[in-house]
Amino acid sequence: MKILHVITSLHTGGAEKLMLDLIPRLKEHGHQVDLLLFDGSDTPFLQEAKALGISVIDLGKGGSVYSPAKLLKLIPYLRKYDIIHTHNTAPQLFAAIGSVLCSVVLCTTEHNTSNRRRGWKWYASIDKWMYSRYRKIVCISDKTELNLREATDISDDRVITINNGIDVAKYAEAQSLEDMKKQYNCSIALMQVAGFRYQKDQDTVIKALSKLPDYVHLFLVGDGERRSDLEKIVTQLKLQERVHFMGIRTDVPSLLASSDIVIMSSHWEGFGLSAVEGMAVGKPVIASDVDGLREVVKGAGILFPHGDADALAKEVCRLAENPEVYAEVAKKCRERADMYDISTMADGYLKVYESLTTHKNH
Repeated sequence: MKILHVITSLHTGGAEKLMLDLIPRLKEHGHQVDLLLFDGSDTPFLQEAKALGISVIDLGKGGSVYSPAKLLKLIPYLRKYDIIHTHNTAPQLFAAIGSVLCSVVLCTTEHNTSNRRRGWKWYASIDKWMYSRYRKIVCISDKTELNLREATDISDDRVITINNGIDVAKYAEAQSLEDMKKQYNCSIALMQVAGFRYQKDQDTVIKALSKLPDYVHLFLVGDGERRSDLEKIVTQLKLQERVHFMGIRTDVPSLLASSDIVIMSSHWEGFGLSAVEGMAVGKPVIASDVDGLREVVKGAGILFPHGDADALAKEVCRLAENPEVYAEVAKKCRERADMYDISTMADGYLKVYESLTTHKNH
C-alpha cells in the first residue's frame, strides 16, 4: 500500500509525536508510508523524522495553514496514494474538499475529546459534511469517539477507537540525566511535557509549586504561544529559581527518567500521551480529572480536581512524604503503560488500511 499521512506541521504535540512513532512501524510491514506537512518549518521533530528515514513532503514554510494555496498544492498528492490519512483541522478539511475533485480514499484521526470549532454553531454543517467524506474516522480514546458521535450525529461503523500508543521499551530503558537535579539544586523534580497552549494549563502546576517547599522544582518541557504568559506567572509568584523552561527537546525519555513526578494538568485531552510516557519510565503520574486523562490514569496514577492547585500540591506532598505510597503508585503506572504499546496501535491502523483497500478493490 501507498499511504500518505497529512498533518499541519511537526511542531511539538501529541499528534506530531505520533507520526514519528507510528510511520516507521507501518513501513516495517513493507508499505510505502510518507508524511506531508502544510507547514514545513524546521523543528526538532522534523529533524528526527528525517533521521528516522521518513520521507517528508512540505507545502511551504510558515504562513497560514488555511491558505487556499495549500489546497491547490495538496490536490496532486491526493491522486498518488492508495490512502490519505489526515490529522488536525486544516488537513482534514482541505483533503475533504480535494476528494470532491478527485477519487481518493480518506481516513482521519481525531486527536481530542473537544475542539474550538464544536462551539461554533455556524460551523456544524461544514463539520458534518467534512466527516461525510471520510471512509474511516479513528478516535484515540473511547471518550473521544463518544464526544465526536454526539457532536456530529455519526452513528455508523465508520467511527472506531484505536488507543494511542508509545514505544514503551524506549521509555522503560531510558537513562536519566544524572546531573539534572544537581545542576538546578533541587531534591524533587516535577515535570510536565506539553505545548504551551491554553489546553495544557501549565498555570495550575506553577501555582501548585508556589505552595510547595523550596526544594521542589518544576521542569516545563515544550514551547508555544503562551510562553510569555507563563513566564509572567512565574515572575509574579517569585518562582524564577524553581521553574525551568526546557524548550522543545528530543530527549524526552531521559528527561522523564530524571524527574520524580510527572504531571499533566490539562483542561482536556483526547488521550494523554504524555501521561503514558511518564508511566512508561516508571514515575508516578498526577493528572487532572478530565476526559482523556481520566481513562488513562484512573486506577494507576493519581487524579486531582481540574484546575485545583491546592489539591495538586497536596498530592505532590503525599507522594514526596510517603516512600511506600510513591513506590506503589509508580509500580501501578509502569504496569498500566504496557496497555498502550505502539505495536498494538500500529496493528490496529494496518487492519483499517487493509479494510479500506479491500473495499476499494471491490
